[in-house]
Amino acid sequence: MHIIAPVGGRIRSSVPSLPVINPDRLKTAKTLVDKAVKLRKVFSVQGPYPVIRAALWARGWVERRLPHPVQRSPTYPCVEEGDGNDGLIWENLDDMYDLMSRLVRNETTYFYWTTRRDNIDCRSLQHDQMTNHYANAGTFTTKVGLCVNLRNLQWFDTADPDTFFPRCYRLGAEDEKHAFIEDFRRTACTSLLQYVVETKLDNEEHRSVGPEIINTALHVCQEFLSVLKHSDIDVTAEIPPSVEEAQWAEFLKHYYMVVHKGKLIRGSSVFVERCQDMLTRLQAVCPQLDTDGLNNIWIIKPGAKSRGRGIMCMNHLDEILALVDTDRALTKESKWVVQKYLERPLLVHCTKFDLRQWFLVTDWNPLTIWFYKECYLRFSTQPYSTKTLDSSVHLCNNSIQKHFQPSRNRHPGLPEDNMWSCSQFRSFLQREGRETEWESVVIPGMQQAVVHALQTAQDLVEPHKASFELYGADFMLGRDLRPWLLEINASPTMACSSTVTARLCPAVQVDTLRVVLDWRTDPSAYTGGFKLIYKQAAVEVPQYLGVNLLVEGATIKRSRHYRQSFISNSPLPHQVHPEQLSQSQVKKSQMTSTCPKREHDRKAERQNTCPVRKSCRSVACEQPVSVHTEPQKKAQRLGLRRRVSGATLVPRKGKHQSIRHHASHTSKSFLSQRSSEPQHKISSRVFPSLQGPLPTLEIFQLQPNIVTGTNVCHNSAFLSHPTTHKHQLCLNSQRQVKARHKGELTEEHKYKRC
Repeated sequence: MHIIAPVGGRIRSSVPSLPVINPDRLKTAKTLVDKAVKLRKVFSVQGPYPVIRAALWARGWVERRLPHPVQRSPTYPCVEEGDGNDGLIWENLDDMYDLMSRLVRNETTYFYWTTRRDNIDCRSLQHDQMTNHYANAGTFTTKVGLCVNLRNLQWFDTADPDTFFPRCYRLGAEDEKHAFIEDFRRTACTSLLQYVVETKLDNEEHRSVGPEIINTALHVCQEFLSVLKHSDIDVTAEIPPSVEEAQWAEFLKHYYMVVHKGKLIRGSSVFVERCQDMLTRLQAVCPQLDTDGLNNIWIIKPGAKSRGRGIMCMNHLDEILALVDTDRALTKESKWVVQKYLERPLLVHCTKFDLRQWFLVTDWNPLTIWFYKECYLRFSTQPYSTKTLDSSVHLCNNSIQKHFQPSRNRHPGLPEDNMWSCSQFRSFLQREGRETEWESVVIPGMQQAVVHALQTAQDLVEPHKASFELYGADFMLGRDLRPWLLEINASPTMACSSTVTARLCPAVQVDTLRVVLDWRTDPSAYTGGFKLIYKQAAVEVPQYLGVNLLVEGATIKRSRHYRQSFISNSPLPHQVHPEQLSQSQVKKSQMTSTCPKREHDRKAERQNTCPVRKSCRSVACEQPVSVHTEPQKKAQRLGLRRRVSGATLVPRKGKHQSIRHHASHTSKSFLSQRSSEPQHKISSRVFPSLQGPLPTLEIFQLQPNIVTGTNVCHNSAFLSHPTTHKHQLCLNSQRQVKARHKGELTEEHKYKRC
């Protein structure tokens, strides 16, 4: 750029001088860019992935570089850059790929490859955009997530996680902390029994540990077997534990003396058979007994770190708990994870190693898993020993081992860069006479462990159909070559740190693109070293209807008269206000209670047909009501007449229906307050000719207390109705009918009145 001399004490800058671009190259670049944009072949890469860039360029993709801050000169003031430069560096503008990248700076990216998952918002991607990460995949790629999820494997598969994943606890969770303490103590007991069987040493010195420690270990193991058989079902919290806290402290003290410091146990030889028998019984229910060893070593991992940072090995319970309590932040968030260390792994020339195995997930529904055919081994720099807990012996991460010098006693057959390919390891197994076990034990075990781990996380990961993710799983092998899953890593390192990784890492990246780009469009395409090992049956998801949601069914038509009587939903078969009846009619209706047998039947039926009777009170009211009555014939006998419309009944004028005040016509009807109660069927014997909705009785004004000897009452169900504010009346006859009325009882009065 050209810096112009300051004028008036200010520095002015001109537009930067750009290199001259060859017109032919520019034309070619535009042609390639137009074709790539049309085919949606625009990608962005964040991080040092030269293999991915080169492979995509070779496929006709164009890179849209992600913005990054520009290093500005501290000497000169910043230069204003226009036209959406986005901080891109111009020094290689004459390069073809840089020129093409400049031309697509405003286009949409359809393929993202990033180091960190949070660099891209996976939830905002369009259906045709692709990225190498899934949202919420930390549910199984973190130490805490894997520890918690595998406990739910029983809901997805019949496999036992204890057969491929070492026991693991979150020390930040109080219940899991207590479970770990119990496990540590129980493991100390089983380790002591193994020590007695394997050493078979006896000592009568007074300074040695007494045989009581063996009895305690046998008792604890027997209790553990009883718990597995549910023999403790009647044990309550009030029953004290068989081993008190003080006894546990004394037991662990003696255990450390015997196992860690070499103290002998007096008279231990007589316990060898009992210890061997107990271990045989435990072997049937404890898959990890062979790898537990004698020293009760546990590996403590801070859940928020990677590449082996902060990982330590310990074999004292009080030291483990003290370490966790010192970091309250991690403890509060349950980030501390403690896992049983595999004390008896398979060794190569007396040196510990682990395996890094790649696998690829291209879909979560159906769950689709690809397994890479090659893996590599990572060795520690020091010979293996449980007498020391140094990380140079027990941690095989290359980020840790690169800081240590190889041991002077290191076997010459081990690699100088601490890495082997799986082919070299298979050659070692062949020399040991175990080559067939690689295909029959190691590979199937690793595949099953990966599938089980992903099954437990399938409902937690947020899938995106066009995305994928490459993972790196770390395994250790037991002496029987059984693989043990340690952890699963997202964004596994692709650094070419050795001759082995320099060959394998580029190959796995190229083969990943073959699967996610070629195979998706052509199922017969070559997928390199990836093999499809698991494809779950698709789970049908109900179609989302959104605003077009329909509810099918028949509509309920509104009746012609919207305002219906509240008695229409009532269980009362017949109800007439006492003031509408003549004296003789009232007396006849009261005769239904003269017979004791009938009275008993009436009481039973009244509980179903007249629920409002108990709420009656001796209070008069003049509120007009609407009730159902009998058809035309029986209405005439009660002194009633029909209106012209035939819809309602009104009382005829008579000596018992004198109207004092001509009130305004009240046509309000009341909905039943007990519509939710079961409706009682109206007897056809009472209403033989009644069909459809019952007619209503409309009353203008009633003279109170026409019928002597009757009580009027409040109906609490009616009082609570929102359309009425006055009391409703119901008849509650309490008088005993005289004997002279027995002959007047007819069949039509046998229905019940309330």
